[in-house]
Amino acid sequence: MTTHVTIVGAGLGGLTLARVLHVHGIPATVYEAEASPAARAQGGMLDIHDHNGQRALKTAGLYDRFLDLVHEGGQAIRVLDRHATVLFDRPDDGSGGRPEVLRGRLRQLLLDSLPAGTVAWGHKLTAARSLGDGRHELTFADGSTVTSGLLVGADGAWSRVRPLLSAARPEYAGTVFVETYLFDSDERHPASAGAVGGGSMFALAPGKGIAAHREPDGVLHTYVQLNKPREWIDGIDFTDPAGAAARVAEEFPGWAPELTALITDGETAPVARILHSLPGDHRWERVPGVTLLGDAAHLMLPSGEGANIAMLDGAELAEAIAAHPDDTEAALTAYEEALFPRSAEAAVEAAALLPLYLDENAPHSLVDMFTGARQGGDPAGS
Repeated sequence: MTTHVTIVGAGLGGLTLARVLHVHGIPATVYEAEASPAARAQGGMLDIHDHNGQRALKTAGLYDRFLDLVHEGGQAIRVLDRHATVLFDRPDDGSGGRPEVLRGRLRQLLLDSLPAGTVAWGHKLTAARSLGDGRHELTFADGSTVTSGLLVGADGAWSRVRPLLSAARPEYAGTVFVETYLFDSDERHPASAGAVGGGSMFALAPGKGIAAHREPDGVLHTYVQLNKPREWIDGIDFTDPAGAAARVAEEFPGWAPELTALITDGETAPVARILHSLPGDHRWERVPGVTLLGDAAHLMLPSGEGANIAMLDGAELAEAIAAHPDDTEAALTAYEEALFPRSAEAAVEAAALLPLYLDENAPHSLVDMFTGARQGGDPAGS
């Protein structure tokens, strides 16, 4: 009889794991720090890839319901220069293989597929320690504790479970994304809406860029990209939204106003997303009763693969557990033997991809990649 699985983190990877375990009749509890599913915004658009994210959804029995959530037209891509001149424009003809969906809607699909009570909300993990024999004690911020027989850390970049396996810590990658939103853009911000188009837009120059996604209902979700030292980021007071937006906009003198308006007209407080990554070859020795998935295991730079790989991690881990119902260690060994080379390959590709946005030849490096003049992956997505 397979032991009860304890999962820390109700992101896409942890929930996919819980769902596929449920499909196999294996009990699991997901402990999540957030107080409820609506405790915070869940991020923007994700392009779900046929070779990993869609595979995971099929394993979870949710693929058809996922298709109902797809944002039609969202796979369109365009690249602009600082003057908003279009250098590359690829419309969404429905054949891209990477349909776009809002992260929050995909997360809710997974939540709705689980038995009531599977997710224990409001459980922020503060410590985890080994009790021996593959068991671990988890301590939460409210002082409560649980003991696990099989523990999975799906708790993201700053995982509290990871130290049970590895001393690695994420390091700053030298780039920050500053996030802003415009709402009802076609009516209220038509120039910016026209520049962004129907899907993803990248307006780039060496060391800096303004990227945006069109989301459902006319929402423009912007990620300003800057290669800056941590000291520069720390010197901005993001508790002063107007001042922070103005300071970020100062980095784009002479840029087309329909592009800089994505920053200066932002209708939410700008948020700094400081990019970190784990070593590309991050792995660990087998420790009884515990493993990791998603960003806890292989935090990498933005490449369109992070959420997809996390979901595949969850699906494959659940399948391994189901295939070895009486041998937890055999299940975890089989899972990690596939995980490590897959995540290392993806990390190498991600590390090579991010510079294309902002290198000395930007925006032409990205255009060359899209047109086939340069080899590489497709950066459109998260």
